[in-house]
Amino acid sequence: MNDIIFPLSDKYLDFLACEATVEFLEGTTSAGKTTVAVLKFMFKVARSPKKLHIISGLDLGTIEKNIIHKELGLIEMFGDVIEYRGDGDRDYKMPHIKYHTDNGTKIILVLGYDNEARWKKALGGQYGCVYIDEFNVANINYIREVSIRYDYLLTTLNPDDESLPCYNEYVNHARPMDQYKADVPNEIMKSLLKVDAKKDWVYWFFSFDDNLGISEDKKKQIKDSVAPGTKLHKNKIQGLRGRATGLVFSNFSRHKQVITIDEAKQFTYTHFSCGVDTSYSRKSKDTISFIFMGFTACRKVVILDEEVYNNKDLETPIAPSDTIQNLVAFLERNRQDWGFARYVFIDNADQATIMEAQKYKRNHACIYEFEDAWKELKIIDRIHFMINWLHNACYLVINHCVEHIKELETYSWKEDIYEPEDRNDHTINASEYGWIPLKEKVGD
Repeated sequence: MNDIIFPLSDKYLDFLACEATVEFLEGTTSAGKTTVAVLKFMFKVARSPKKLHIISGLDLGTIEKNIIHKELGLIEMFGDVIEYRGDGDRDYKMPHIKYHTDNGTKIILVLGYDNEARWKKALGGQYGCVYIDEFNVANINYIREVSIRYDYLLTTLNPDDESLPCYNEYVNHARPMDQYKADVPNEIMKSLLKVDAKKDWVYWFFSFDDNLGISEDKKKQIKDSVAPGTKLHKNKIQGLRGRATGLVFSNFSRHKQVITIDEAKQFTYTHFSCGVDTSYSRKSKDTISFIFMGFTACRKVVILDEEVYNNKDLETPIAPSDTIQNLVAFLERNRQDWGFARYVFIDNADQATIMEAQKYKRNHACIYEFEDAWKELKIIDRIHFMINWLHNACYLVINHCVEHIKELETYSWKEDIYEPEDRNDHTINASEYGWIPLKEKVGD
């Protein structure tokens, strides 16, 4: 290794000393994650009894730019003991690094997970150490394939959309070391605790403060370059998860729009409503969603409660008749907690559920009126209403409505046309069905 000196914080020193099987490094921009991660990776490769190892990233060009040729990259730090063969050689046809160690010459394959044909050819055996850069954007099929072929797995990632499968399948199963739990943002810690921990999987959260190689002036320059309140600020500066680009409700902020039950009870409510969106598929993430809302005397709409089911997750799938029984129980609970929502608006594309609702009403002493959702208001116009209400703090959500909050943070535009994607929108649709008939009671 070349004689290069750069300062390391106590947390990074503990990271280098940690003997975990799997490690995930997440956090803010300019935290030094990649530089120190690559350093540890090379130490682990040198000690490994195996000959073959893997470094992977978005594509070959990105790996060369961010890992191999960058300042404090592999060439600068290990140039005296490594040979980079970007075009392969006689022994290994694909790009690779020859790493000459006291433990013999190691071969580190350089794989872009964008090239499925190439990485499928490479992943035929077992490897000592595997490093995955930008884990949050990695091809999930590559992650699943390579994750059964390592002795040691190290990844770096930027905070991203929590609905990505890499989080619940991998990242959230890791846990921080006890002395660094307080460094993990509360939002991320809650996500980690939703799934079971796996032995020897360690989660690290690094921020600007952990990078001793960056000056205070440079930190301030980076922080000042991103507007507070934007999703980019949330991801890059605060290190919090949530999709950063293409969001429909980019002005939604937990700080401004999410309230507690006690805060919601301070309002005087004039009307209550309920919206229902349905999907009975067992092959998708689409959900059956109930949203209960109240309209205040000060012209706000408050999302008071939610109930969400997904047939994909259920051993016994829910049918329309089950939905109506669940819905009535949901309405009764909220009637006692908040007030009476006489009218319930159900997605008019689902006539099976509406017919079950009418049947239920005929057979029971039911006080609720089940109506077709009013879809004359186009999707784009609904979005305009909500963006304006969010801007003026007229659309609020109680903090236990976690699915609705998640959708507000992930509902996104299509890349090539001015309309939203048909996903991450079921509680949003249910909300819209509930407020459309009463929209004149919100805002100015």
